[in-house]
Amino acid sequence: MFDINKILRPNIKKLVPYSSARDEFKGEASVYLDANENAFGSPLDTAYNRYPDPLQYKVKKRLSEIKGVPPRNIFLGNGSDEAIDVLFRSFCNPRVDNVILVPPTYGMYEVSANINDVETRKVLLTEDYQLNLEGIAEAIDEHTKMIFICSPNNPTGNSINREDVETLLANFSGLVVVDEAYINFSRQKTFIQELTEYANLVVLQTLSKAWGLAGLRVGMAFASEEIIEVMNKVKPPYNINEASQQLALEALSNIDIVNNWIKETLNQRDKLVLQLKSFDFVLDIYPSDANFILIKTTGAREIYNYLVQQGIIIRDRSKVELCEGCLRITIGTPAENETLINALQNYK
Repeated sequence: MFDINKILRPNIKKLVPYSSARDEFKGEASVYLDANENAFGSPLDTAYNRYPDPLQYKVKKRLSEIKGVPPRNIFLGNGSDEAIDVLFRSFCNPRVDNVILVPPTYGMYEVSANINDVETRKVLLTEDYQLNLEGIAEAIDEHTKMIFICSPNNPTGNSINREDVETLLANFSGLVVVDEAYINFSRQKTFIQELTEYANLVVLQTLSKAWGLAGLRVGMAFASEEIIEVMNKVKPPYNINEASQQLALEALSNIDIVNNWIKETLNQRDKLVLQLKSFDFVLDIYPSDANFILIKTTGAREIYNYLVQQGIIIRDRSKVELCEGCLRITIGTPAENETLINALQNYK
């Protein structure tokens, strides 16, 4: 059985979080003289002279309506990367604990582990990019605090078998972190629906991909109330600025626009896959549930360099384990995709 107190760092258990002026007073007033702000305003039209809501309640309320999750089960971070870092700082003792990664996968899990001086134990995905459950079980010990699973996975694009993730959730006493940055492009169901069933589940999502807000840096974590309380205690007091909160709220009122973008992206993905299959230097195109595709080629670096010369930037993933010879291509606009195909027609 999962017990948060058994995996929480002792210093975090004792931590008295910083209490900001906006934590101590909630509500409306006519005069604010509590936070040492510039009372005269800001050089901008918007009133950015006031500190933002430290718990981003309005944004969480809107997300709650969209996701069907209470606001108390939502953490907002400066991108999903902050949520990842906060999880390490909350649950992993440096030079004592370890986490399990399943490469090829998103690189920030390992970077954040290294920053926090936490051991990573890598269990490679299978040849079809699925979990090696036996290998994961062998890697777990009493100091294993978290398992990170990216689904749909980056850079491979495929979704991880749901039953395998549920097996880990049911049998692992630490946190299972399911990163769903690309879930909007997938036919798979989100794991958010399973929060009430698995107390050790943390689901990461973001406004950077389908919502087109990469420049705002707004990431989400969904988890039990007790996990979210810990994360809120550890995060900086004002981690999401006022501009990002206001713009995120505005964007979250335009679901129809985003849904149309998703449909167009999927249509363009299918079209691009068909066009790429005609090239002799494309050996394989892996199934994708994301807004990108991974292709295996006869010469990844050569193709990458050629496209750079044409002013087209893709991602060379050929040095990543299990991705030898592979390029990752983000799905662009119809015009961008056509430019890519035209350039590749002239390759060699």
